[in-house]
Amino acid sequence: MPYEKKAVHFGGGNIGRGFVAEFLHNSGYEVVFVDVMDAIIDKLQATPSYTVTEIADDGERKFTIDHYRAINSKYDMPKVVEEIASADVVTCAVGPNILRFVAEPVAKAIEARTLDYPLAVIACENAINATTTWRGFIEKYIEEKLNKDTLKTIDQRARYANSAIDRIVPTQAADAGLNVTIEKFFEWCVEEKPFENGGNKPEIKGVHYVEDLQPYIERKLFTVNTSHAAAAYYGYNRGKKHIHESMHDKEIHDIVRECVKETAHLIVNKHGIEVQEQADYVEKIIARISNPALEDVVERVGRAPLRKLSRNERFVGPAAHLIERGDDCTALLGAIEMALRFQNVEGDDESAELAKILKEHSAEEATSKITGLDKEHGLYALIVPVVKKVQDST
Repeated sequence: MPYEKKAVHFGGGNIGRGFVAEFLHNSGYEVVFVDVMDAIIDKLQATPSYTVTEIADDGERKFTIDHYRAINSKYDMPKVVEEIASADVVTCAVGPNILRFVAEPVAKAIEARTLDYPLAVIACENAINATTTWRGFIEKYIEEKLNKDTLKTIDQRARYANSAIDRIVPTQAADAGLNVTIEKFFEWCVEEKPFENGGNKPEIKGVHYVEDLQPYIERKLFTVNTSHAAAAYYGYNRGKKHIHESMHDKEIHDIVRECVKETAHLIVNKHGIEVQEQADYVEKIIARISNPALEDVVERVGRAPLRKLSRNERFVGPAAHLIERGDDCTALLGAIEMALRFQNVEGDDESAELAKILKEHSAEEATSKITGLDKEHGLYALIVPVVKKVQDST
């Protein structure tokens, strides 16, 4: 029986299959996967279903995901455009740096759209306001390469909503294929305001629509991502293989707690979240990343250090806010040092680029290039000696 609702999702990876597609499937959407990875698309096209296994302290639950299709945008871009133009929702989980590359088909689909309600555009990335970033690339493409008059009726054609997602996907078994093992805990918050006045808000079970997304985005990024990455970088530099092993090392465990103590102070004071509520959230996160059942390799969690050290990300972002408020960020500076030491890791191009930047530039130049901080910012002067220390020891 064909589905009435359709969602196009960019990214056939574990988050795409095991989180976003699961929720869309369970909400009655036919999911059309789009990717450029031949192996993933070929498997999806050849396999009518796959299994998502949710793991928690109280055991496992399995779900069958079916009623999907898959298109390789490398070979069939017109078909991708056609599918998006007739879809209810388009989502992505491709990594923030890839958003510019998945703008063209959405731009063309928005221009070609003839349905009498707008397309819902939702980026599902570990980045602040990722949908806004995606929108910028989409509308720039329309303006420069299509009919810029399309932008005059953009609200009738598309509605863009930022989202905050939170779900840990551990290292998958080598023979998993399309099947995904994922933690039971999740949070998927989406802005509600963009769907007002005829915006056709998508009905997706499990999505929490909120009036103001910023507190949810920063709470997640500066708690989950900060603690996870800190455990990865400290673990890597101290010879740990897995995240849970890092967290079971008392010294690293205590350091990670200090990092999220600083970010909790920021979140409570900036967003007015209750102290106890944030404390409970921190405990939940610490328990999650310490869980051996969610086995994850430190190199995988630590990959892409340049992105994770950038201006609005999990370390520099909260540290900058804290300095602006006159607060302490000593623990975050320690995590920044460990991230700077994540160099030339096999299979991670950014770690090689990080090593190159640190080798070829002065501490001041490298600090500007890596963090994006203005030299006048109070945090800049604190990071420069950390960068110099790393340069002198490598």
